[in-house]
Amino acid sequence: IHQPLSHTGCLIAVENGFGGAYSQEKAEWMVGAVEQYFQNNADLEPEEVDDFLAEVMNNEFDTMIEDGSLSQVSQQLCVFFSQCQQGNEAAVREAIAQLAQKQQEARTVAAKAVAAEESSSEEEQETEEEAMECSTNGPQPSPPPPSGPDAEDGWTLVRKKKK
Repeated sequence: IHQPLSHTGCLIAVENGFGGAYSQEKAEWMVGAVEQYFQNNADLEPEEVDDFLAEVMNNEFDTMIEDGSLSQVSQQLCVFFSQCQQGNEAAVREAIAQLAQKQQEARTVAAKAVAAEESSSEEEQETEEEAMECSTNGPQPSPPPPSGPDAEDGWTLVRKKKK
């Protein structure tokens, strides 16, 4: 049960302390509460599990998850619970291991994307700072258009300005 409850909304709530000082403990309690909910209620429908998870997230973490992920988690939990009741615990463990692997891969991709974004942001900031440094020296007159014999061959003679 632990892995399916590690969906993004719950992780964000725990990592950011939405449940207060005891967010991690509440997340651990939630695993047991969901397990107990399944054991106390026969033939649960995914919608009932969805409602239960939404209520727990709202009450314990002051968080409303509206992206549809709770429905997906609820469906998975119902399938896993049904498989466990039928004695297919090995299949459930394998599916949970695959979920954990996918989540780890997603975290790695997200971390690389954040690192790349930060890198490009730093480069943009450096470019902006350089542009600001150049523009703080006062307005620069634009160079006159090339004219005369030097302009024909692509070279322009630069002359020193008089003071």
